[in-house]
Amino acid sequence: MSAKTNQPLTDQAQNLIHHGSAYTDYSPSGLIAAKTAGPVGLVTLPGSREFVEAVNRHLYKRRMDYLNDGNWTHLEEGLIRDSYIIPTSSVRFSSGEGKGQFDASVRGHDLFIFCDVTNYSVHFELFGHDVPMGPDDHFQDLIRIILAATGKANRINVIMPFLYEGRQNIRSGRESLDCSYMLKELSQLGVDNIITFDPHDPRIDNSLPAKSVESIPVSYRLIESFLKYYPDIKLEGDQSLMIVSPDELGMKRAMFYASIMELPFTTFYRQREVNIKNDLAQGEVVDFLFLGDSPEGRDVVIIDDMIVTGFSMVETAKRLKAMKARRVFCLCSFPLFVDGIEKMRQACEQGLIDHIFGTNLIYRRPELLAADWYTDVDLTYFCALLTDAINHNVSISKLINQSEEIKRLINEHKDVQQFMKLAD
Repeated sequence: MSAKTNQPLTDQAQNLIHHGSAYTDYSPSGLIAAKTAGPVGLVTLPGSREFVEAVNRHLYKRRMDYLNDGNWTHLEEGLIRDSYIIPTSSVRFSSGEGKGQFDASVRGHDLFIFCDVTNYSVHFELFGHDVPMGPDDHFQDLIRIILAATGKANRINVIMPFLYEGRQNIRSGRESLDCSYMLKELSQLGVDNIITFDPHDPRIDNSLPAKSVESIPVSYRLIESFLKYYPDIKLEGDQSLMIVSPDELGMKRAMFYASIMELPFTTFYRQREVNIKNDLAQGEVVDFLFLGDSPEGRDVVIIDDMIVTGFSMVETAKRLKAMKARRVFCLCSFPLFVDGIEKMRQACEQGLIDHIFGTNLIYRRPELLAADWYTDVDLTYFCALLTDAINHNVSISKLINQSEEIKRLINEHKDVQQFMKLAD
């Protein structure tokens, strides 16, 4: 595997960096005076317990810090508890059928139900066979818990980081339109807020124009982790970092990174066999065509919302290296790796890819977390901030629009680069 080449920063350079999360001091306008929508109730579904327990710790500490600082002049009942988690049970019968139930009262609570539809490490028994849970199973458990809470909870919020059926968001021919139907089903069941992260197509919120569907970006935390891990990355000049989209479908996402970081942008276009009948390119990929300036001598970052099999990422990196790119990094929201990590491990050992950054919003394979070429980016504190703000019915615009924080981060990195240049 390609070794990391960044150098440790001097104490003077470290002092130029903003320490901690950009949102450590985030205090929504009117938070202290705002009335909550009821006591927070964090609800874990099978596969999300570890993540929710971390969110619970952050939320408790945040509220205790406000209390100790004397910021709260009044305390609502249930505002500060050492555990906001409401115990639930997702029972499965041997036939594969199931039921969801709460093991404590939820009356009057502002429920936040966390659902990771990708966590296949959870199993259930079906006619004597041990079966891993798939997205359909997780979603049905979510429906069961919502049904157990309706008429009792004051409000129901669903936090679904990886949007269920988010890839089936448009209809092409005689196909099902699953994501839109899923969102409408949640709305009809009485869900007030649906929060997801970096969806495959953010326009899916058009399915519920009269309801709240929040699409939260993860760009700040990915950029922050990347620049912290590689402080030698150049963000200006002839050899500055280059942003790359692995295909035309991800261009909008990659263009945002390039624009906010003021970096050059290029993309690959997947040339496919054309289906003459439908006048659509739906066949197998014939070639990857590169559109843009040469990456020769530059570090490049491939931006994508998910790594599924790793094929696109590896093929893109292979072509970039053939064009004499210096180092290749990958930033993705959801490191699924459905076929395992072997293909990516080989690519890293061959020097095609230097490092991958992904979030902990979904289940990650243990072997992925143990890989020295992978960095896990933690979003639990961020989710605690979202929960706290939504519970108080205050604006979350600062958490959604991360442009200013990213610009500050970029300027700080450039200051460090300038300092290190002068020190040399």
